[in-house]
Parts: sequence; C-alpha cells; structure tokens
Amino acid sequence: MSQLTRFNNNLFNDFFGDLGSHGYFVSPLHGESLSSNFKVDIKDSDNSYVFQAELPGIRKEDLHVTVDGSTVTIAAEIKQHDEQTKDEKVVRSERYFGSVSRSFQLPVDVDQNTANASYENGVLQLTLPKKLNVAGKRIEIL
Repeated sequence: MSQLTRFNNNLFNDFFGDLGSHGYFVSPLHGESLSSNFKVDIKDSDNSYVFQAELPGIRKEDLHVTVDGSTVTIAAEIKQHDEQTKDEKVVRSERYFGSVSRSFQLPVDVDQNTANASYENGVLQLTLPKKLNVAGKRIEIL
C-alpha cells in the first residue's frame, strides 16, 4: 500500500507541481537562477593554459575576464528584455537574468600581455600563456 501512496504523491506532484508552488496558478515571471557552476574545461600545456567555458545565450559584450597573477575570473551578465505587445500578456517566462562568475587559481602566474580570448557559439576560449620564471641571478660579492 505504501508504494501505491508514493506513486500517487509523485504523480500528483508531477502533474500539479507548478500550480501551487508559490500560491499562484501560474509560476512567477523570470525563472530560476542560472547556476554559477557553468561548465569549464581547463587544459595545461607546456607554455599555456587553455580554458573553454560554456556560456550559451550571453552576448560577447556581457562577458568579462580578469587575470590577477595566477587567479582567473570569468564573469557574465545575462540580460532579459521582456517584449510584449498591448494585445498579449506574459504568462510564464523561464529565462533568467542576473550575474554569474567563477574564479580559478592556477599553479603559476599568467602572462597577461600575451593572453587572448575568443567567444563563438556560446563557448568562451581563453589562451593564457604561463609567465616565464626568470631564474635568480647570482650576485658576486666584492
């Protein structure tokens, strides 16, 4: 009997879950927040780090990358503009707007002067050359 009760509760929640979740018959506008854990791949080669971050639906102008020593921060702002005519009303909008960011600590500093970035089809690609460590110079004692 308990399995039947669980099945009925799940069926009820699946079917009517959105109806009463916030005291409305329609869910509020502007859906759930975008996860701050957007997907990132980081590859390490001899001379550089290559980042690929999935950031679909974001304009290039709304992406910001900062490098401070060995810390890399990727930030994005998602903007939503409601468009409706006088003859229509928005009943539900699941698209999100807001800001997200992630920071990464790399093992060595990045050469900011030769770093480059590109953004195409929702994928941000960063090539961050490693800063060459200049060996210490021996000072002769006179």
